[in-house]
Amino acid sequence: QVQLVESGGGGVQAGGSLRLSCVASGSIFSINNMGWFRRAPGKQRELVADINSGGVTNYADSVKGRFTISRDNSKNTVALQMNRLKPEDTAVYYCRAIVSVTINQATLHWGQGTQVTVSS
Repeated sequence: QVQLVESGGGGVQAGGSLRLSCVASGSIFSINNMGWFRRAPGKQRELVADINSGGVTNYADSVKGRFTISRDNSKNTVALQMNRLKPEDTAVYYCRAIVSVTINQATLHWGQGTQVTVSS
């Protein structure tokens, strides 16, 4: 089994910053991709940013230049630094990892979610 545990959500005023962290634990051979998704009220879950094992990153257009994703492969962690937050960034943020549990088998895992609320 693989578990993802997120931390760092909360409330902040517009223009402020928050940092989310996620740590993966359990039966992990390697982690191929780690990322952050979010679901705002009344909307579908969407990709915020992800990063592969080589450090290549991908961002949603809405967060480019404001958010930075990073990972520490030695600790199986991924972080999302969120700057210049806007009210429209308010959502539940989910950590996602694509984990190789063996050399031939990969599985998809989600964290429980952490609330980010940005007030105007």
